[in-house]
Amino acid sequence: MFCYQCEQTAKGQGCTKIGVCGKQPDTAALQDLLIFSLKGLAQVATAGREKKVNDPAVGRFMAEAMFSTLTNVNFDPQRIADLVNDTVKKREELKIKVSQAGGNVPNSEAAKFEPGATLDEMVAQGEKHGIQEEKDPNQDIHSLKQTLILGLKGVSAYADHAAILGKEDDAVYEFIQRGLASTLRDDLSLEQWIELVLECGRINVRTMELLDEGNTGTYGHPVPTSVPLGARKGKAILISGHDLKDLDMLLKQTEGKGINIYTHGEMLPCHGYPELKKYPHFYGHYGTAWQNQLKEFPRFPGAILMTTNCIQKPQEAYMDNIFTTGLVGWPGVTHIKDKDFTPVIDKALAMEGFTQDEDKGDVMVGFGHNAVLSVADKVIDGVKAGNIKHFFLVAGCDGAKPGRNYYTEFVEKVPEDCIVLTLACGKFRFFDKKLGDIGGIPRLLDVGQCNDAYSAVKIALALSEAFEVGVNDLPLSLVLSWYEQKAVAILLALLALGIKDIRLGPSLPAFLSENVLNYLVENYNIKPISTPDEDLKAILG
Repeated sequence: MFCYQCEQTAKGQGCTKIGVCGKQPDTAALQDLLIFSLKGLAQVATAGREKKVNDPAVGRFMAEAMFSTLTNVNFDPQRIADLVNDTVKKREELKIKVSQAGGNVPNSEAAKFEPGATLDEMVAQGEKHGIQEEKDPNQDIHSLKQTLILGLKGVSAYADHAAILGKEDDAVYEFIQRGLASTLRDDLSLEQWIELVLECGRINVRTMELLDEGNTGTYGHPVPTSVPLGARKGKAILISGHDLKDLDMLLKQTEGKGINIYTHGEMLPCHGYPELKKYPHFYGHYGTAWQNQLKEFPRFPGAILMTTNCIQKPQEAYMDNIFTTGLVGWPGVTHIKDKDFTPVIDKALAMEGFTQDEDKGDVMVGFGHNAVLSVADKVIDGVKAGNIKHFFLVAGCDGAKPGRNYYTEFVEKVPEDCIVLTLACGKFRFFDKKLGDIGGIPRLLDVGQCNDAYSAVKIALALSEAFEVGVNDLPLSLVLSWYEQKAVAILLALLALGIKDIRLGPSLPAFLSENVLNYLVENYNIKPISTPDEDLKAILG
């Protein structure tokens, strides 16, 4: 195996024996095979579009399948193999339609590939289509191809989230197909590859906009909300991941059953949505970021439901009370396919639950773009009066690799006349810090999940318009941490918007070649984080 799609990849170069995430070589090979088969389907779909043959279901399927290969989503080899078979079936069905419309049916290896009859045969096929086995002779083009594929994985994740809430745009599916098909080409110049990568960023802006419309249109705009970090005596279910609709269904199915629902990880911001917070048994938040679940989950006295990415290898201590749904999978873990969470509820009722109330303080959430922009006049007045000197967006993914304490220290050292906006699980390095306020505006504003990155973009663009300056001229600095492929897609979106001077850490992506990295430095002034003191001095002068 060879995998370097996440920030924690072995030695900062690539996992070759077993994934740092726990991914086994057979699963890695099957994921490589799935991406290869999706490239063939993408070629056929792109050829079909030239003849106005377009099946929206194929676009939706491809987003789901791509999402399944994200870090910490699906570790179940059989389910990945099933997706490969489904991909080939859809490809062959689409070929017939393209041929009937007079189109040229692609004849590449990926478009003709037939999966093996057994899991072992498919694993062997996947080993022939890994990153190293299909390496482009030009290392910079190879780097850009891989960057595009990883960006497309992130776009696919956001597209799937949005589609679940009824928000789709065929332009997103068109680019996923065209972009993926392009990775089989060898006739594109370095400049054309750079443009494709930036186009991926532009389409991700649109995808995140769709997801924002889905979340806020279905559950209302988040409002500032205090969330307990302790516990309420009684039965309990912990829900982790990112999926708001899964949470909504769980809340409906547990009404009147005497079970309190707790969020974990990136589900924390869900407490700010009016249509979710209205449930009296939606109580509080338990634990911190995804990478701490191995020590936090064994202590949770109830059932646990994983809704999207972020699952780690479950320990035996809680193997019987953890469940997956949606695209998430781990061998041996009970998977809820039909969204009937009765098994989760029954397990929670059979467990002890919390035996007493616990007060561990609280945190504030709910500062999405609607909430922040509703007090934009106060923000603008604060800046003009000199009370607010600078804004910092300290956001991104958390992880176990050393170096992430930088973000805690950075926020602690941000001067008192500055405001910190945050989103995604990186906030768990400092989410419970009491930073006070400036003129009634909290100095720490939780914008939401990584899925809410569009909120931060919208806030920045609105401030840019209000101050009549470009985004890069605002008193705003981006200090980002990355881990997986949604973060890659977000970074590409920021670059597509022309945003510069981003500080990125804790380490730079292994899939970027030296020349591609230099291009980003020269054109966007991207820089690695150094120390909090040095970076704050450089930013604030």
